Amino acid sequence: MPMKRPVFVIGSPRSGTTLLHHMLLSAGGFAVYETESNVFSVLVPTFGDFRVKRNRQRMIDAWVQSDLFRLSGLPAHPITGRMLAECENGGDFLRILMGEIANRQQVDRWTEHTPSHLLHLPEIKAFFPDALIVHVIRDGRDVALSLAKPGWVKPLPWHKHRLRVAAALYWDWMVRKGREYGKTIAPDYLEIRYEDLVQQPRATLARVSQFIDHELDYDQIQKVAIGSVGRPNTSFESEHASGTFRPVGRWQRDLSEAEIAHLESLIGDLLQELEYPLASAGRTERGPARLGQTSLRALYQAYYGSMLWLKKKTPLHRYFASRNIDQRLST
Repeated sequence: MPMKRPVFVIGSPRSGTTLLHHMLLSAGGFAVYETESNVFSVLVPTFGDFRVKRNRQRMIDAWVQSDLFRLSGLPAHPITGRMLAECENGGDFLRILMGEIANRQQVDRWTEHTPSHLLHLPEIKAFFPDALIVHVIRDGRDVALSLAKPGWVKPLPWHKHRLRVAAALYWDWMVRKGREYGKTIAPDYLEIRYEDLVQQPRATLARVSQFIDHELDYDQIQKVAIGSVGRPNTSFESEHASGTFRPVGRWQRDLSEAEIAHLESLIGDLLQELEYPLASAGRTERGPARLGQTSLRALYQAYYGSMLWLKKKTPLHRYFASRNIDQRLST
């Protein structure tokens, strides 16, 4: 059956992309694939040009052994045969995968939510010109706490104990990238706040519903409660177990005044731009301290940008990625 416009949910990791994705799935009408596809963030950079049959075969062999394939609910054949015959790029892979899942479930629409696909929006829009993009943005101070807890964002070697600083600056870099790309596709791009999704779900889902032209009934979503709708996807599992789970404004409880001031001195400009109020006077600092903070932010922006360039443009990333591909394709 003809597919309706696909919806890509993107954002900095730990910003609520999984929650929105699972809300869409719970609303009905979308192909249910609960995990991230990692097509542009892992598969393409790891295995290279899919036009080369050997690369396609290696990718398929690894993918069918992974959780990403298992969670699709598809039999290995004929999808692997189609991919080997037809898949020449990441767009082909995702179109075949999600089309097969949708047809098997007898629905005509799909959604995808790999957060780091934010960094691949130009490619995504080239492969899927009709794609709708929903960018979920969360307070960077809460994101820094959530990202730093499992150590998902690595600081520079000489900053090895500054996990929250590295995570906050990663959030700053990611969100700026997403908004920059969003301006170029404005009619097909929507920003929502995680805080609004949690605290004002009906009103926020109404905005998303109008944007994607799909009914999102909050009561139905709560009844079906796929994935993180029923159980939070959180780095703070002990809070959920103890009944103290409050994901909005955690930074106010868990960060010291000094930590808040330091993070706000680094990402305060973007927080204010997004209308998140600051708790410190970091935005007014001048002189050497301000220069040092600007330099630190520029250093990490250059670092993250360089890593992205190496990943997209060189085979060097392929060597290191292939060494732990099983872990990268697990959920």
